[in-house]
This record gives sequence, C-alpha cells and structure tokens, in this order.
Amino acid sequence: MTVPRIAVTAPAGPEGAPFVVLGPSLGTSTILWEDVVPALAADYRVVAWDLPGHGASPVADEPFTVGELADAVAEHIREWGGRALYAGVSLGGAVGLELCLRHPELVDRAAIVASGAQLGDPAAWHERAAQARTQSTSSLIVGSAQRWFAPDSIARRPELTGRLLHALQDADDDSYARCCEALAAYDVRGRIAEIGLPVLAAWGEHDAVAPEAKALEIAEGVRDGRAVRIDGAAHLPPAEQREATARLLQEFFEGTSR
Repeated sequence: MTVPRIAVTAPAGPEGAPFVVLGPSLGTSTILWEDVVPALAADYRVVAWDLPGHGASPVADEPFTVGELADAVAEHIREWGGRALYAGVSLGGAVGLELCLRHPELVDRAAIVASGAQLGDPAAWHERAAQARTQSTSSLIVGSAQRWFAPDSIARRPELTGRLLHALQDADDDSYARCCEALAAYDVRGRIAEIGLPVLAAWGEHDAVAPEAKALEIAEGVRDGRAVRIDGAAHLPPAEQREATARLLQEFFEGTSR
C-alpha cells in the first residue's frame, strides 16, 4: 500500500480566503462539482480533486486504502497553508471521514455527502472490481446511471449527466477497480466517535446507495454532527441539485471562524 497520486484543480476564489476542498464520487471527476464551485468561490478558495485514474489524476499502479487517499489530500492541504474546509461525495465523503480521523489538525469542518462510515457489501465491491478489469468501466454505465440520478435528473440536466457518464467510461479500468477494493475494506463505524470537529452528513432523497440511515449514523456517531436531506437528488447531489447543495455548504461553512 502507498499514498496514491491525485490531481487537483487550480484554485478558484479570492486570494487569502479559507480553502474549500471538494472530493469526488467513484467513477466521476471534478465535473461533479463544477456548477457548485462558482457559488463557493465568492467567499472561499476552492479546489477539487480527482480519484486515481479518473479525470486528470494519473493511474494507480499499486493498491491503496481510503485512508491513504485521505493522506494524499492531506499532503495538498499542507501545501496550501495547513487548514481547509472539506466536502466530498460518496467515496470522496469516505475520504473526508478518514481525513477527520487521520489529520484532524488540517480540517475545520467536513461535509460528508451521499456517503457513510461504511459503504456497500465487500463481496459486491470485489465483483465490480473484477467486472471493471474484464469488461471495462463502459459495462458499468447503465447500472451507475440508475444509482447516481434521481428520476428526473437526467431529463433535467442531460448534458451534465452525459458528461459524468463519459467520465466513468474514460476512467482507467484498473484504477477504478482499485477504488472498489479500497471501498471493500473501508469501515470506520467503530471510530467515528473520535471525530470532534463539526460534521454535516447530507443524503439525497432518492439515494439507495447511501440513504438516510447512513447519514444519521454519521451525525449521531461523531461528537458534533447533524444530518440534512437534499430533496430531488439521489447519489450525486452537486450535479442534480446544485443550488441546494451550494446553499447547504455555504451555511455550514459559515459556522467556521478563522
């Protein structure tokens, strides 16, 4: 195991403003956040990062854990000055919880969106990893579209949802599989009580991957947490409900003081 390499976007927003770091869902890229960034960049210095083998990030040539993804994000936060606000979706949210556990001195607040302290069945993750390696990520598009989007999201945002599905198709097959294997081993349910910084757990109204129970488990398990539903969204709220997601994060991040 080793710390994987990840690519980050150029910062958007005013010089000297607090940093906001945005994390992706499995199979997506920084495209996921592009409609939310302008709203956050009015008050914050905003960056987003890509998973290994996704978007602009180099492929992963070794296994890694969710915790090691958090270590990779932590390295960048230190380069930016040593403190940040964080928001991540699904796997990006899992990275957020690991970041709070492994590097609490670097995080002021963390929004964990459409995620959980544990996600999915390990055997199913290994099956999906095998499918990605043998049939490519293109074979996952139909199932992912069904999981990712609420009933009217594709019709309402066809161009954006199409680009997100193309990001999945373009992801490196083996790197995607390594992300699945990292999720198979991920489980911080026994440790989230250690997290003392403010945590927001948000779930999409139609999300079957990380439903309300996952958000409540986080909000009730950390020392300072709350849970919020995002209406009209399934597993990718920043793309499905950009205004509601941006407003929720702005309100949550405003609680920080620096």
